[in-house]
Amino acid sequence: MDRDSDELRPPAGNCFVCQARERTEWCRLGEDELGLLNRHKIANRYEPGQVIFYQGNPCLGIHCIEEGTVALRKAASDGQEMVARLFHAGDTLGYLAYFAETGYTGTAVAVTPAHVCFIERTAVRELLARNPALGLAFLRRTAENLRDAEDARLRDAALPLRIRLAHLLLVFKDRFGTADEDGTISIDLPLSRQDIAAMLGVRPESLSRAIRQLERSGAARFSRRLVRVPDLDLLFDQLEEAG
Repeated sequence: MDRDSDELRPPAGNCFVCQARERTEWCRLGEDELGLLNRHKIANRYEPGQVIFYQGNPCLGIHCIEEGTVALRKAASDGQEMVARLFHAGDTLGYLAYFAETGYTGTAVAVTPAHVCFIERTAVRELLARNPALGLAFLRRTAENLRDAEDARLRDAALPLRIRLAHLLLVFKDRFGTADEDGTISIDLPLSRQDIAAMLGVRPESLSRAIRQLERSGAARFSRRLVRVPDLDLLFDQLEEAG
C-alpha cells in the first residue's frame, strides 16, 4: 500500500525521477525540457500543518508534489473553511490559477510530511512554448477534474451519507491503510472529523450518525483518527447496497 512515511527521504532534487510517473503532466517533456525544469525548480520540505500557498495570493508559479499529501482548503463567504480536495505524489498544484491569471483559489496545507517543488512562472511559460503537449495535458487534467466533480455531485445527491462515508474510507485505505496480522485494516485518517464532514457536505452531527451506522453494521470501528475495518468485504457490502 502507498503510505506516506514520517521519515521521508531527502528531496530527490531531480525532475527526471518524478517524470517517470506516467500520471504526471510533466511526462510529456523531453530530456532537454526536463533539464530546464530541473534547473529552475526549487525543492522544499513541509511538515504537517505548514502552508504552501494561501487562497487569494498572486500565483507566482506551479507546485508539484514529489512525496506526501497536501490538502486544498477553501474559505466560504461566511468565513468557514473546508477541505475541497486532497493531493498526493505526482499531482500538480496551482495550475488553474496560473492559466486563469488569478490568485490561488484555495490554501494548500501539508497533511503529512511532504516534498513539494516550485516552478516559477517564467520557466513554466518557456516549457509551454517549447512543448504544446504540456498545455494539452493540463487541459485534459482540468477536464478530468470537472468530470470527477460532476460525478461526485451526482453521487452526493443520490447516495445515503453512510455509503458515501464507506466510499471515502476505501479511498483513504489505499494511501493511509495497513493490514494487521489478523487481516484487520487500520486506517489513519488524514483529516479531522470536522474536515471529513465538510468534504462530504454535511454537518458534523450527521457524520456522527453515519459513523454509528457503520459501527452497528460491523463494517468499521472508529477511535479518534484511527479506523479499524475487521472485514473489508463488509465495507464493500455498504457500497453494493447502493446498487
